[in-house]
Amino acid sequence: MSAPVLFVIVGKNEPLFEAEIDTHSPAGGSPGQTDLSTRQNYFVLHSALDLVEKSAWTSSGMYLRVVDKVNHQQVSTFLTAANVKFMLLHGGKGEEVVRNFFNEVYGYYVKVSLSFPATTGVNVCSAGASDFAVRPLSFPRPTLRASPLLQLSMNPFYKYDTPITSKAFDARVRAAARAYLS
Repeated sequence: MSAPVLFVIVGKNEPLFEAEIDTHSPAGGSPGQTDLSTRQNYFVLHSALDLVEKSAWTSSGMYLRVVDKVNHQQVSTFLTAANVKFMLLHGGKGEEVVRNFFNEVYGYYVKVSLSFPATTGVNVCSAGASDFAVRPLSFPRPTLRASPLLQLSMNPFYKYDTPITSKAFDARVRAAARAYLS
């Protein structure tokens, strides 16, 4: 049995998203041991942040590979163009598998960042001259695919470094982890 996988998205100052994913059925054990191992896993990821910053200066790619190894577990990291860190604590999965997982989650992250105005359902800038009624949002769909960084910069309602609370995002990340990391 392998240990649960811990996935964290870290912004500038704080975690934006956290998910502890058990890719296999639980084998039992006392709750105290699970709580202790969870705290140790978070400590390992937190201590690897300095190594991520160091690796970011020496690598030109977004996928930084394994930046730390502790107790038969590895910390893999993916760094976005906006310096948001995707960190994964796992039990030694293949490099290509982890890269594919990060790429899929990055796609979800960009979609969540772009769909922020649609989740509010209100356009505060659409007040007409005759009335100040709030109207629902309606954005035309672009016909050309822009890069994810360009799409984020085009969204005027996206607030950088905000926690991700979308249940759909959580479900998709967990499904991707089960698909790639089990």
